[in-house]
Amino acid sequence: MRRISMNPNKYLKYLIIVLLLFSSAANSYGLALEKKVIKTKLDNGLTVLMLERHVSPTVSLYIRHRVGAADESPGETGAAHFLEHLMFKGTATIGAKDYAQEKKILAAIEETGNALDKEMLKGEKARPQTISQLTARLNELQRQAKQYFIPNELDRLYTENGGLDMNASTGQDVTTYHVSLPANKIELWARIESDRLLNPVFREFYTERDVIMEERRQRVEADPEGKLYEKFLSAAFQVHPYGRPILGWTKDMKYLSPEAARKIFEKYKAPESIVIAVVGDIEPAATLKLIEKYFGGIPPQKEKTAAIPVEPRQTKERRVSVNFDANPMLFIGYHKPTAPAYDDYVFDVLESILTRGRTSRLYNSLVIRQGIAKSVNAYNGTPGVRYPNLFLISAEPRHPYTNAKLEEAVFGEIDKLKEQPVSAAELAKAKNSIRMQYIKNLDSNSELASALSYYETLLGDYKYFANYLNMIDRVSAVDIQNAAKKYLNKNNRTVGRLSQAKDQE
Repeated sequence: MRRISMNPNKYLKYLIIVLLLFSSAANSYGLALEKKVIKTKLDNGLTVLMLERHVSPTVSLYIRHRVGAADESPGETGAAHFLEHLMFKGTATIGAKDYAQEKKILAAIEETGNALDKEMLKGEKARPQTISQLTARLNELQRQAKQYFIPNELDRLYTENGGLDMNASTGQDVTTYHVSLPANKIELWARIESDRLLNPVFREFYTERDVIMEERRQRVEADPEGKLYEKFLSAAFQVHPYGRPILGWTKDMKYLSPEAARKIFEKYKAPESIVIAVVGDIEPAATLKLIEKYFGGIPPQKEKTAAIPVEPRQTKERRVSVNFDANPMLFIGYHKPTAPAYDDYVFDVLESILTRGRTSRLYNSLVIRQGIAKSVNAYNGTPGVRYPNLFLISAEPRHPYTNAKLEEAVFGEIDKLKEQPVSAAELAKAKNSIRMQYIKNLDSNSELASALSYYETLLGDYKYFANYLNMIDRVSAVDIQNAAKKYLNKNNRTVGRLSQAKDQE
């Protein structure tokens, strides 16, 4: 077959034309979706987003609460994540056999658990006999309580009615619950989820607290990467709650009380902080009527939430290290603004330039050409996006290279960004990758509901997603160079190293 040659300049022009055409189509797609979204704010302040899509007789439903780990009170870290677990324990009607009797036992459980925690907190002065007696009583009360509720009743209700993809998650900024159901089961969802907000019952509190403690042990204390990440964030954010772990500090979680869970729940159930997104085979007017019926009675929040402390400007490099019998790892983070600041879009493009695909700068240089790294990734918006955050680079050195050698190489690539603007082809390829991922993420009901609720909750306007690609298109090579000069400097960075104790770095 005859090979066709093309002048490099002509090829570049051709590539740019193709990408511009794709960009236009992608942007139009986002704008077309945006026009179909129906946004309603209930009288109590709760926001509802609806998108009618008759591709299948199903519907995806997302509830996002603008409450996460960053909203916890000092000394009560882990409460938001713990509350997420407790919300699956049912309500006064869901999972209840005889709630009147159960309520009495739950009150006794809380009283006994609080007394036990109080005694344990005395440390060396704690009385072993008292601890033994209270532990025995707590165990007996928890045994009695089991006869009055049905475990996993909420899960059963959804599963038996065709529910799929039921899950929840807690982040620094937001807590999310989602499920996909047959379109004729929306009222079932509304009854369940509104009941969870109006009448939750925190069953198996102390048992679940032990579960969370074990989860923390596995994901942090026994996991070298988790241990490094936690220490790294606490160094990068010394005032802002982004420096606190979502799972909570051990000293806080060990004695977290039901009162602490109720405190975060009060923030959590405020309708002003709740966004509901419904996408799928719906009739909007009827759907809204159901949501108003079940969620409209949630009372608005009367008290203002406490202000989140602002992280002071970093003025010198910070370094942390973790020694662990595991493969070495490197974290490098730089403070930066969050969306909707223009520079946040710039860092989205930079993330793509550096580590998205085999031809990306860091991957091609460190993994393929030099062979000093096993992996390298960049993340814009760590560990949250509600407040100014980090641009994070993570990498694993390839034996026999060290973190020190890898770190030097990463800094060398960052210096290149400052010295010379990226090429037009490189910029176009990075933007194209973003567009492709954008379209892919809006391909299903669930992904659309997720995107709409995410942007509305965190940025105050779901339309952010429709204008996103237009903003990405604006990003220039000069913008990237300027952002690198402004933010990617020594005094603004935090470095974390995971090393084996024998390593000398």
